[in-house]
Parts: sequence; structure tokens; C-alpha cells
Amino acid sequence: MASKVLVVVATAEKQKALTGIMYAVNAQKNKWVDDLKVIFFGPFENLLAEDAQVAEAASQLLAYQPPTACKFLSDRDGISARLEDLGVNVDYVGSLISGYLEEGYAPLVF
Repeated sequence: MASKVLVVVATAEKQKALTGIMYAVNAQKNKWVDDLKVIFFGPFENLLAEDAQVAEAASQLLAYQPPTACKFLSDRDGISARLEDLGVNVDYVGSLISGYLEEGYAPLVF
């Protein structure tokens, strides 16, 4: 069976978020899994929009596949344009997450 992983970074805790991003980058770079999707959700979206170190770490993901952030929350918080400027796809993620789980992706939540 092919390995498929869904990384959801939702925490506002900087060190925990950086750990999740580091895993996602290295999993893709080193081909630890066959397919990896990354979703930014909730409090992390604000941390990403406000913290240059976090934004720099997240930018490494763009070499593989742009992550997706929750449009509902980023619109609510007025940061959708900032996230898009960072190269993040902004979309409604509820159905995306559910679809990935139905397709057999193993969720890792940071």
C-alpha cells in the first residue's frame, strides 16, 4: 500500500508549528512517503501571517507543493491576501480534509 500523509498545522505554538513544517519538508525532500498534503488551519494561519521565521520555514514547502490554508478562517481574520502573497493556496478546507481521510491519508496534526 502506498503511504499517504496529511499534515495539518493548526497550533499557534511556534516551536510545535516549526516541527510540523520541518517534518513535511523533510518527508517530501527525502521521499519518506509517497504522497504528502499540507493544510494550515486555525491559529497557525495567524502565526504564519505575523512571524517572519515561520513564513520562511513554510516557504520551503513551495518547492514541492503549495500548502492550503482555510479560507473561512483567513477571510474572517483578514489575512487571506497575506497568505496568498506567501504562496499559500487559500481554500475551504473542511471538504479537502474529509476527502483526504476518505482516500486513506494518515493525519499528523501539529
